[in-house]
Amino acid sequence: MDGARSTTSGLEPGRTDGVVTGPPQEQPAMVQLLTEDGHLVPDDRFGDFAPDPATYPGLYRDMFLIRRFDQESTALQRQGQLALWVPLTGQEAAQIGSGWAMQAADYAFPTYREHGVALTRGVDLPNILRLFRGTTNGGWDPREHNFQLYTLVLAAQTLHAVGYAMGIQRDRAADPDAVPAAAVAYFGDGASSEGDVHEAMVFAASFNAPVVFFCQNNHWAISVPSEVQTRVPLAERAAGYGFPGVRVDGNDILAVNAVTAWALDHARRGKGPVLIEAFTYRMSAHTTADDPTKYRASAEEESWVARDPLRRLESHLRATGTPDSFFTDLEGEAVEQAARLRKAVLAMEAPDLSHRFGTAYAEPHPLVQEELRQWRDYEAGFAPADEGGK
Repeated sequence: MDGARSTTSGLEPGRTDGVVTGPPQEQPAMVQLLTEDGHLVPDDRFGDFAPDPATYPGLYRDMFLIRRFDQESTALQRQGQLALWVPLTGQEAAQIGSGWAMQAADYAFPTYREHGVALTRGVDLPNILRLFRGTTNGGWDPREHNFQLYTLVLAAQTLHAVGYAMGIQRDRAADPDAVPAAAVAYFGDGASSEGDVHEAMVFAASFNAPVVFFCQNNHWAISVPSEVQTRVPLAERAAGYGFPGVRVDGNDILAVNAVTAWALDHARRGKGPVLIEAFTYRMSAHTTADDPTKYRASAEEESWVARDPLRRLESHLRATGTPDSFFTDLEGEAVEQAARLRKAVLAMEAPDLSHRFGTAYAEPHPLVQEELRQWRDYEAGFAPADEGGK
């Protein structure tokens, strides 16, 4: 499917570059609490879960800092300091808004793009780059943050999240006084076509597991547009499994936060899983190895600029009296963050290759130990000759 390299611009409804995708579908109502020009709008269903206005500056700060982190990481990759980078620009509201809705006992299962969620879970940003510099297969202790390591195998984390959620159920059955918790599975519109997602939702529904499936529909699975991925809005798939599905404006951080808070509350209280489709847009490349100009038009990208999640909340903050000094200070904080990040990355050194042999199994394994001995013998053959010429 990665061979599909076209946009829907100029095509008749229901067709994408000759691929018949079915008749045009009526779009479901999209939850929104903050308009594109920064005005609040009421919502009867999710209004009670909306974030406190006192938190708005903090929400904006995290979005701003994670975007600058993304920009600096992209620059580091272009300069040869990272092997690869996976940008998130455009998806800050979906990630920060949902991350802020989680409680300490909840557990997040990310893909490889959830840098904003990582920030909300307390992961030190330089540690995210250890994987992309190739110095480790991880970067942080998942148990310390209740934030699983990045999953590079597309959609596998949805199964992990459901399994963890089923474990939460059993723990609570054994100890009714345990803190209520839920799991959150992050995935994209492309991953929604994977069998793992289907299997995860089947198990979640069958066992009424406390899990929230959080799909960031950024419109492009590398070069494949979302309308090729599905003939119906992704949120409507939940009905087929027997649990609620909600489409939310993924560039509206207030709506994302409210909907995720509602979904987590729903799951924690034993009412089962929820599917959230955060309708957003990937403003940059899929990864730094990708060239989006090959498969989508610049006019499409420009149409989403007005929906920028940072611009939207900034407009509201300025209109409600947030002083200029807040934004000036934040810019200074971002510059300091970038300098710290660059210094940390340049100081990262890859461990000796023998370290890799110690991470294959939890306990020493005879075969791996033999392979390690063979490696050391091989490596010793390249030792420089001593002064005696031996």
